[in-house]
Amino acid sequence: MSLELRVMDELKNAMRAKDEAGLRTLRAIKAAIIIEKTAEGATGEITEAMELKMLQKLAKQRKDSLDIFVKQNREDLAAKEREELAIIERFLPQQMTSEELKAAVTEIIAQVGTTTAADMGKVMGVASKQLAGKTDGKSISEMVKILLG
Repeated sequence: MSLELRVMDELKNAMRAKDEAGLRTLRAIKAAIIIEKTAEGATGEITEAMELKMLQKLAKQRKDSLDIFVKQNREDLAAKEREELAIIERFLPQQMTSEELKAAVTEIIAQVGTTTAADMGKVMGVASKQLAGKTDGKSISEMVKILLG
């Protein structure tokens, strides 16, 4: 089932349950899908990779906002971001644990054949492609810095 159909089913359920956070988040996902489908040069269809990238972008926006609201002691706004992030994450694949990420990045470093932080870009390029959807770029970058630093 495509993301759009899953979101529409969830949206109907959220309407029936009068789930305000669910409605807000699912409508945001639906809007992002429509924007993606109607973007200049788009074919009107979106691939699974495009769906994944879009969901990761939405999740990253919520995480960034959450960090800002927590720093500003705006718990009311932070709570909304947490709710939305939890709903978005239901549509994302299971994220890697830090141990799994460390093992994967160690393997990629050996595959690339580097040992210095100067070659971080080479490792990041390969890691970003191989681990797409399983974790975010920030986590990959931090792990590469730790392992090469």
